[in-house]
Amino acid sequence: MAKEKDTNLFEYNEDSIKSLDWKEHIRLRPGMYIGKLGDGSSPDDGIYVLVKEVLDNCIDEFTMGHGKVIELSIEGREVVIRDYGRGIPLGKVVDVVSKINTGAKYDSKAFQKSVGLNGVGTKAVNALSNYFRVTSVREGKEKTAEFERGVLVKEHKEVKSDESNGTRVTFIPDDTVFRNFKFHPEFLENQIWNYCFLNAGLKIIFNGKTYVSKNGLLDLLQRKSNADEIRYPIIHLSGNDVEVAITHNNDYGEDIYSFVNGQHTTQGGTHQQAFREAFVKTIREFFKKDYDASDIRTGIVAAVSVRVVEPVFESQTKTKLGSLNVDVNGPSMRQFMADFLGKELDNYLHKNPTVADALKKRIEQSERERKEMAGIKKLANERAKKANLHNRKLRDCRYHLNDEPPAKGKEEFLSKLQDTTIFITEGDSASGSITKARSVDTQAVFSLRGKPLNCYGLTKKVVYENEEFNLLQHALNIEEGMDGLRFNNIVIATDADVDGMHIRLLLMTFFLQFFPDLVKHEKVYVLETPLFRVRNKQETIYCFDEQEKQAAIKKLGAKPEITRFKGLGEISPDEFAQFIGADMRKQLMRVEEGDHIQQLLEYYMGKNTMDRQEFIIDNLRVEMDKVETEEAVAS
Repeated sequence: MAKEKDTNLFEYNEDSIKSLDWKEHIRLRPGMYIGKLGDGSSPDDGIYVLVKEVLDNCIDEFTMGHGKVIELSIEGREVVIRDYGRGIPLGKVVDVVSKINTGAKYDSKAFQKSVGLNGVGTKAVNALSNYFRVTSVREGKEKTAEFERGVLVKEHKEVKSDESNGTRVTFIPDDTVFRNFKFHPEFLENQIWNYCFLNAGLKIIFNGKTYVSKNGLLDLLQRKSNADEIRYPIIHLSGNDVEVAITHNNDYGEDIYSFVNGQHTTQGGTHQQAFREAFVKTIREFFKKDYDASDIRTGIVAAVSVRVVEPVFESQTKTKLGSLNVDVNGPSMRQFMADFLGKELDNYLHKNPTVADALKKRIEQSERERKEMAGIKKLANERAKKANLHNRKLRDCRYHLNDEPPAKGKEEFLSKLQDTTIFITEGDSASGSITKARSVDTQAVFSLRGKPLNCYGLTKKVVYENEEFNLLQHALNIEEGMDGLRFNNIVIATDADVDGMHIRLLLMTFFLQFFPDLVKHEKVYVLETPLFRVRNKQETIYCFDEQEKQAAIKKLGAKPEITRFKGLGEISPDEFAQFIGADMRKQLMRVEEGDHIQQLLEYYMGKNTMDRQEFIIDNLRVEMDKVETEEAVAS
């Protein structure tokens, strides 16, 4: 007898069709508007995007010639941003922050070459905040409106004001959306500096400290580079709607910071690619030699900023430019950049022969190294292709950072790419736990065999000669630089013991030595997993340090069961799923501005010097004192 069809399952009828208002849609699909959520431990987490969306409006006012000062203050979780621009027209204060597709940026006369063109920014901030307040001051009057999670709770009447024109926005991110979040000032400071570098003369006051730049991208590159590392003085060029700064160092790869209308396009786009092509073309023509493009760009450190009418970004978070033209009916981005560098860079090199000579020597050094490695690379690539047919080192995911977006569902697809992650771990048990717990859509696992080589002081030849490094390089697809990177996040996941810490340091050395641009562009993290599980029959608490453990013991009382995790393999896949999901704790691997990478590597990974021994002993004492104090307080 045939089984009766269950008509209750997966019915598709009129009740299946849902209509959401603007705030419901933003709260249901926040990733489409602000990328990933996060807890503030990463610079691209959503709470920083909320700050950026409001600041972008202030920057647009400055760009249009209104207001040279922006004030930003963050106390705890409350953000207050005040500009001194024209102020929102008082009759539209509520609409501008609560009605999709409402804003002056649809009027090209009011805002030209603005970064925010789709009328979503402050609406997303409003919808994703516990509390949101906007005040506009114009010509002696002010208007205020207050919201909770996008719902208007109080619209104040217009009143007289003796304040200067401008807009003040106050908001507190919604802690049901951004769980356990915390603002890290260093991430905001980096964001603020970028605004200043791109808008010479703009003054931003953040929690009482003033940020300002007089020399634009020249200042940016000086901050991003160490004077001891660069091969020649920074070349600084500017023209109508374009500014560039260029130098070279001895690092491998390319380190290019690109911007559109003041927006940091962390994933590049048409303007960055046009710059790379135009730079190669100009150098070849200047030296009258057909250098390989990789030799010209290896070791380049550059910043490029363009102003574009009606820019088209590939997502609401505006991390990649898709526009092909500078102006609506103007030259292509490729032609625009080729004309600019072909004239300005060529003139500069003719006028500065010492710089030209230093640039030529850097290119020829790359050429020699590439030719020396040619045979090794060929064998290594063949070995990697053969290994990929049989090995299980890489458990891949379905989505990758360099995938082409589909015609439909593009925004949701691009928001998924923000979550693409590769975990680098060691041993079968650890990789097995992560593999079983991961999201197969966006999380991949690469399993190391034993401890990696300490590659400090070695040349890039070792990447091809060492099988582990070679296969890791291919898994990441970074042989030709960051453009091919397959994952938005690279997470080192090692055991919480001495061996695990050593493997972590060796991997950090690998990235700093051969792929420093991945670290500088904030792609490399270290996974934090719980050290302790404290539980009784009613509740289980996972603790990431001794302080959390003592607090959990105090909370549960009556001698709870305490487990100390030493290896990732000790954590079951069901448990592990909690620690690599939306609430994942991870530490960003960062290089402080001005740090000399080779000096850092020499200090930590070079010969065992007395300075390093003293550093370890002093810090060990501090940690032991801290643990003893916490235990005493708990008892």
